[in-house]
This record gives sequence, C-alpha cells and structure tokens, in this order.
Amino acid sequence: MKLIPTILCGGAGSRLWPVSRELHPKPFIRLADGQSLLQKAFIRGAVLPEVEEVLTVTNRELFFKTQDEYREVNEAQLKTSYILEPFGRNTAAAIAAAAMHVVETHGEDAMLLVLAADHLIADQQAFATAVAQATALAQQGRLVTFGIQPEAPETGYGYIEAEGNEVRRFVEKPSLETAVEYVESGRFLWNSGMFCFQAGAMLQAMEQHCPDILSATRRCLEESRKSQGNGVVGLELDSDCFALVPDNSIDYAVMEQSSQIAVVPCTIGWSDIGSWSALGDLVPADAQGNRISGKALLHDVSNCYIQSGQRMVGAVGVDNLVIVDTPDALLVADKSRSQEVKYLYKELKAQNHEAHKHHLTVHRPWGTYTVLEEDPAYKIKRIEVKPGASLSLQMHHHRSEHWIVVSGMAKVVNGDMELFVRTNESTYIPAGHMHRLENPGVLDLVMIEVQSGQYLGEDDIVRFQDVYGRV
Repeated sequence: MKLIPTILCGGAGSRLWPVSRELHPKPFIRLADGQSLLQKAFIRGAVLPEVEEVLTVTNRELFFKTQDEYREVNEAQLKTSYILEPFGRNTAAAIAAAAMHVVETHGEDAMLLVLAADHLIADQQAFATAVAQATALAQQGRLVTFGIQPEAPETGYGYIEAEGNEVRRFVEKPSLETAVEYVESGRFLWNSGMFCFQAGAMLQAMEQHCPDILSATRRCLEESRKSQGNGVVGLELDSDCFALVPDNSIDYAVMEQSSQIAVVPCTIGWSDIGSWSALGDLVPADAQGNRISGKALLHDVSNCYIQSGQRMVGAVGVDNLVIVDTPDALLVADKSRSQEVKYLYKELKAQNHEAHKHHLTVHRPWGTYTVLEEDPAYKIKRIEVKPGASLSLQMHHHRSEHWIVVSGMAKVVNGDMELFVRTNESTYIPAGHMHRLENPGVLDLVMIEVQSGQYLGEDDIVRFQDVYGRV
C-alpha cells in the first residue's frame, strides 16, 4: 500500500490576525516549541509507515515559503510534491487535483491521507492508530473521514452522527442548545475535515456526485505547467482554467452525497486553533490565569492572553483580554469575542490596507525584506538574501535605490556594469536602470536599501529574467 499524506495549506489569515495575514496564513504561525502548524502537519504525515511522498496543495504565492518550512523538518529527505493554485477554489477542487496527480504517479489504489495544514494533534500514536483503521476501511473502497470524540458542546464545528464506523448524517454547526444535546447523546462526533481514501475511489465518487468539478479540474490539469527537479515535483494550475472550476467543499460535493462513507471515531488531542482564545490555551497559565508569550509587565491583571514578539506590553487592571502586538499592528479584544477578529481583517481588506496582506517582514523566494521606515518620498528596507540566491533582473520606472552592504558580499548588475559590493560598501541604482542583486557567498547577505522617488509601490517593477518563474 502506498500512502500519500496530502496537506491542504491555505486560508485567508483572518481569524488569527494580526499574526496571520493573507500571505502569512495560520499554517505558518509558530508555536512555543518553535515549529509552525504546517511543519507539524508535515511531520505528522511523514513519520507514518508506507509513506511514498508528501503532496501539498497550496497557493502559488506560498510555494517557496512552504518549501523553506519543510526543509527545516524533512530530516529523512522525503520526496515532496506540490500542486499550486492561483487562488482558492475550496477543498473539492484541491482534492480532485490531488487525486488525479496521485493516480498518474502512483496508480488508482494509492491512498491519500488528506490533512489540514493548520490543525494541531497532540497524540501522534493515537493518530497513527486512527490512520491504520482508516486505511483498512479505505482499502474496501470506502471514503473515510475522521470524527473527533467531542469534549464539549462546541458550536464552531460541524458534527457527524455515527454508529460505529457507519455515518448516519452530517450536521452543520449547531446552536449551543443543540450542541449540548449532541454531546449528551453520545452519537455525535466533531467533523475534523481529515480524510483517507484510495485515489481511484474518490475520482469515481466525484464522477458520480460532482462531475462538473471533476471535469473542470481535469481540463485545468491538462493546461497546467509541470516542473521537476531536486526531488521536487510542482504542478502550477492555469489561472484561466482554474477560474472555471466550481467552488465547493468536499463535504458538500461528495461526503454528504456518497453511500460509501465511513468514519473513524478517535481521541487524538485534535484542535483546529480557530481563535486567539484557543491558541492562548496552549500556553501555561500563571496563578492569575494569565497566559504570556513574549514580553509583558502586569499589574492587577487576570485571565488575559498576551503575545508580543519584540516590544514590552504593559497592562494594568484588566481582565479577560487578548492582547497581540506585532511591529505594525496591535490587537486588543475581549477573550470571549475573539472569533470576531475576522471582522477587523475583512475591513482592512476592504480598505486595501497592507496589514491584511503581509507583515513588515515579507518573504520572497530569495529571502526576506523588512520595511524599517517609509514616507511618501522614501522607503528604507533591510534585505536578507539566502546564500546562492538572486533577485530577478529588473527595472523600476519611478524610483532610485541606494544599496549598502552590512554583512556578506553582493554581486550586482547595474546597467552595463557587473560588480561586487562588500561589507561597508554601497552602490546606487538610478531609476530606469536594469539591475540584479545576487548573493554569491555561503553566508546570508544583509543590506540596507533606501528607495527614493515619486512612487514606491511594490508593483513598480519590470522583470526581464527570473529563476523563480515570475517574469
């Protein structure tokens, strides 16, 4: 049996703003042990027996960031493959693409274990046992979902009414009164959103229950760009074709329609970390019920969750608050209403405010840049380039750039010149000059960039050559 853990990595980044953003969604949030939720999902699947490779379906904008996350934890050098979406199209399209890819590369009997990138599972051994039960059912042609034994009458989850491994019905998120009845009955499980099935069995079910999604996704795969190298397979979905794929979840499209569904009830320490209150519960509490991650100074404070990565947070005489400080945004919320943070995110997005999309530190395939200070007439950045990496050969119409190397050495194309700029040296790039920055060394290149001009937006760029396919 070939088992392919398939990680669905995406999300809007709305519920855990301001740490999560559109280009830094929840899977990339680091927990107290230093690992991200995405890394934990990778490890969770990679350590299971019979694993051939790990497949990830994610947004193309998150591809290089996802690769960086995996490099830190892929000690066994397990093969990784990617399906890159131009935008979200819900789970049915993602799973259809993944199943077709697995059929092509491993055959119809290969098993997909679909995992969410932003869930937390505390008991790996219990999870492995549940997967073994699921694969046994899936080998019979069943489409298997994992049902979590409920710990409380939670209104934020869907439920599954089950008898043993048989699914009686799926239920939408209930009212509190109904959730209490579900838990007391002993017949209901939380719907975890994790699945296990043979690739061929899922495609047969989709042909029966959602042929429009299947056929549109198949056409999209035929028009998509495939690349392979260094043990990485990437399939970049064509945006025009992908826009024609119906937007639907796998629950609605297949799981609630098929007669071949089975469920594995399990107790695995599962959480989908759906709010700041839930994330705060992972941090040990002090005698006053406060949970602190980072730097905080408190006086007469109780039952608060406070997170600060850089600055000191001071709090006096408050109770039951969530306080999350980042370099460019501060969140203060009543802990009981932490689910409503998504409304702030929605408004920021409506205003096209940068704080909904990314942090002051922005990840790029070649490294990162951090905005240190900006004004309508200038912007100052700290740029860090990975060893051996290079930016695109590019030009700006509206801004000039001054580069000062503070650590490492830069190889620079500046118009017709090619030069090396060493530590404590600088160069000037006039507007309209074709240029490229490269790190030829084995250590990180760190430099300060000062931009000046009439327009300093990130979209003022013309790329001529790019090793990352962004031309």
